[in-house]
This record gives sequence, C-alpha cells and structure tokens, in this order.
Amino acid sequence: MQLSVRLLLLAILLGAAAGLGAVAFRALIALVHNLAFLGTWSFSYDANSHTPASPFGPLIILAPVLGAIAVVYLVKNYAPEAKGHGVPEVMEAVYYVKGHVRPIVGVIKSVASAISIGTGGSIGREGPFIQIGGSLGSSLGQIFDVPVWERITLVAAGAGGGIAAAFNTPIGGILFAIEILMHEVSVRTLVPVGLATVTATYVARLFFGPNPSFVIPSLVSSSFHLTAPVSILAFVGLGIVTGGVSAAYIKTLYGFEDFFENHIKSSYYLRHTLGMLGVGLTMYLSYRFLGHYYVEGVGYATIQDILQGSLGPILILLLLGALKLLVTDLTLGSGASGGVFSPGLFMGATVGASYGIGLQWLFPSLAVGPPAFAVAGMAGVIGGSTGAAMTAVVMIFEMTRDYEVIIPMAITVTLSYAVRWAMQPESIYTLKVARRGKPVPQALQANFFYIRHARDIMSTDLGTVSPSTSFARFLHSVREHGNGRHFLVGDPDRVFGLIAPDAVRDALAGTIPARSVHDLAMRDYVTVTEDTTVFEVLTRMRRAHVSVALVKTNCQEPDRGVVIGLITREQLADTVQAGVELFAD
Repeated sequence: MQLSVRLLLLAILLGAAAGLGAVAFRALIALVHNLAFLGTWSFSYDANSHTPASPFGPLIILAPVLGAIAVVYLVKNYAPEAKGHGVPEVMEAVYYVKGHVRPIVGVIKSVASAISIGTGGSIGREGPFIQIGGSLGSSLGQIFDVPVWERITLVAAGAGGGIAAAFNTPIGGILFAIEILMHEVSVRTLVPVGLATVTATYVARLFFGPNPSFVIPSLVSSSFHLTAPVSILAFVGLGIVTGGVSAAYIKTLYGFEDFFENHIKSSYYLRHTLGMLGVGLTMYLSYRFLGHYYVEGVGYATIQDILQGSLGPILILLLLGALKLLVTDLTLGSGASGGVFSPGLFMGATVGASYGIGLQWLFPSLAVGPPAFAVAGMAGVIGGSTGAAMTAVVMIFEMTRDYEVIIPMAITVTLSYAVRWAMQPESIYTLKVARRGKPVPQALQANFFYIRHARDIMSTDLGTVSPSTSFARFLHSVREHGNGRHFLVGDPDRVFGLIAPDAVRDALAGTIPARSVHDLAMRDYVTVTEDTTVFEVLTRMRRAHVSVALVKTNCQEPDRGVVIGLITREQLADTVQAGVELFAD
C-alpha cells in the first residue's frame, strides 16, 4: 500500500473546492431565503437569528409550495439522485458503483437543496454539503482516471470536507468519513481524507470566521461539573430517551415517505406540494401563536435560544420538538432535497432541555442545568439516528469548545445508539440503501487475514512431471498414486506449466483430446514469493484473471525462485471463512 503524491494533491484541491462550494451554497440559501421571506435581494443571512416577520403575511404559507415546484422540476428532469438527504446516495456510490457519481448531481443538489431550505423546508444543509463534496471527489477521480480505491477515497474525502465546512468541525468531518463512508481505514486513505477535510475547513473559515456553527454562551463557565453520581445517572436516562427519539425519527421519516409514495402515486409534483403546504401552515401557525417561524429551515436560531436558556417552558419545548419532527417528515417524506443532521440537532436540543427542566423540578439541588442536557441531547439524537456515534461526540465538542461535555455526551450517545439499534437496527442512512436491496456495512472490522503471508495458507501437495514424460506413463503414475493434486510440468526451479486436478481426471476419463503432458498443462497462473501478503495475492490473481498462484522461495530475482507451494481460489475462500470466526456470534 503506497501513498500516492497525486492523490494527496487531488485531496488538497478537493478540499479547496469543497470549501468554496460550501461558501457558494450558503450564499445561495441566503439569497433564496431573503427573496422568499422578505422580498429582498441579499446574500446576508444569519441562520442563528430568527427571521423577521414576512411582509407577505399569511401568503408566506405558499413559499414552501413554490419552492417544492422548483425542486421537483430540477430533481425529476436532471438528477433523481438529488432527492432526499443525500448521504445514502453517497454510500451507495462507495459500496456499489465504485465511486461513480454523475457530476450534474452536485450542481442539482446544490440548487434544489438551497431552494428547499431557503423557502422554509425543515432540513439541514450538511446533507447537501456531503453529497456535493462526494460528487466533486468522484468527478476529480474520473477526470484524472485514478484507480477505484483512490476514487472511492476521494468521494469520502469530499464528503468529510463538506460536513466539516458546514459546521466548522474538521475532526468531526474526518470521523464522519471513517464511520459512514470509508471502505478502508489506513495511511493511504486516512491521509487524503484528513488533508481534504482540513483544507475545506480552512477555506470556509476564511469566509465565515473561526467560530463554530453556533455559539453556546451558557457553557462558557462549564455546566458539566459532574460531582455526584446522580449527575451520571441523569445522562444515562437521557441516553435512553434520545435513543427512543432517534428510533421514532427514523421510523416516522420513512413512514411518511411510504405514505406519500403509496397514496399519491400519480404525481411527484402533487406529493411534494401537499407536503410543503403542511410545512408552510405549521411554520405560519408557529409564528402566529409562538412569535417566530421556529420550525422553518435549519432551525439554528431555535437551538441558539434553547442553549442560551431563553426558550421554555417544558411544554413549549416538547411542542417545538414534535412540530420539528412533523415538518421534517413532511419535507423529506414528500420528496425534498436536504439533510437530516440539523433537524436531529433541533430535536435533540428540545428533548434534552425538556429533560433537564423536568429533572430540575424533581431534584432542585441538581447541579447540571438544562443547556447541558440540551447539548448532550443533540449528540444523543445525532449519534443514535445516524449511527455515527464518535462523530456526534466530537462534533458537538468542537461546537462547544468545552472538554467537560465529553463524559456526559459519551454516556448519552452510547446508550442512545444501543437503544435505537434495539428498536430499529438500520440507521437513518443505511435504511434507505437497504430498502433498495443494497445493504452496506455497519461495522469497521480488521480483515487481519489479508496480512497473512502466502506461506501461511499455501498447499504443498504438489507433484512434478518432466516435460519429456510420455503421456501414457504420466497417466499410469497418476492411477497408482492418486489424482487429487496439482502437477508442475518441469522442475520446482523451472516450471513450464501446471496441470490441475480437474484436467487430470478428464484425461483419465478420456473426455479431453490430450496427447501429451503439454496438452494438459495450463499457463494462466501468477507467481508470488512466500512473503507476499494474502491481499497482494488476491490483487494479482484478480488483475490477471487467474485462479491459481504459484508460491516461490524469496529471491531477489523472483523468476529464479523455487516453487514450494500453490494457492487456489478455494484456499483463499477457506482463509476468509476462518477469519470470520473473530466476528461471528
């Protein structure tokens, strides 16, 4: 395994492109949002602040509907892959189509998602970032005609760079690529992913500054002083609650998707406009009765209120959490284009803060405040629903810049993941791909058998036959000593061919017209040394399209080594099967 300088340079180029793409995408969201809600042409938009009352009054209900029409037109006519939250499509590209993503997907995803989010759709911008970055990585790989593993690595690197630029979380971006997208974790894959992610974050910071996606002033003087066992137990309970919320998030999202597709089959336009009409009504009612369009768009302003402790009481928080779940299901279930990460942060914050307020009411002496539970709740719902547990902990840590959050978040996320898995085995990402009949790995496993050496698995049961041996004498010898092994034609230090057991049996049965030993011998095999790894043996056999590898003694000149054994496809299969024992129940 080698580090390719070309791949590293492409990773840096990809990171810069992903960072600039993030800047352009956020500008496009701002433009659409300002036009749809305020009727102004402006690229200035702070998602952490609430949108002012729209001059369009009740007509703002129609903004998501108009956005839906534009989204359907783009997705239906140019890139069906842009529909939905994007990450499953990137996973499918990695595991099923060798990292191939059509270049137009990134463009259509950008525009369609900007329209969905900007007109009020309850979705996140990180899903589009991931798919856009993955598309850029695939395009670079195709332009420079790199090997499949490099192209897949670039897809993961672009996706990691995209989510890092979205939240200003470079380490979280790397972990996301590892947990969700990378087919292999090694020096040759991790270094380019890290380079792309860091570069994308740096470029984004040039435009947006060093601050995280939203600031959490409530945690400046840490709320996470866990000085009593009851504090630990409190986060155990929160993990169980967020695990249930994560499972509900997954089940309702796909339940709404099935409902729209099964009951409104005739028209994608009708499905999506009806769903977004529901979003528009909910958004407007939120403004009329609660004072803000709380549930529209990415929802960062509401999260900011919760983390500052300025939003309550508990019933309002629970209501907002339920409404966010509803409008997210309506948005994505009816066919929008956007991510599931930001809605998960919103629901986690509302559930966590509600849980904290309830505990304070039951235990007034509890030292941990609602904002602390809100932060842990955000991590719990994200880790539980996406299956990216390490990513959730690290990304929220990068957002808060407070090391005290690590212990409570780790507790919450771990239990949330376990509870969600018990209730819903597939994550919000893997379920979509699995429903298409294309399951993806849900575990990182060390295939240690790949690094064993050829001498560890080779067969030494080899016969030899001189090229000058008559055919009749060879068959007579086989009848006397058995025919279940391979024969080298020549000597171990100079091989002219190989006779397989099947060929010997056919010759004995008279079913092939062989007249000499040379007629039986095959020459489609590869030669490896005894120190060659199983992975390299597999690679060379695949490239040569052969089913046998001859194993020679180590020699500075491989062609002059002595044959000491051979490896067949069956032996490789047995080696893989033996390796499964470490992971089987």
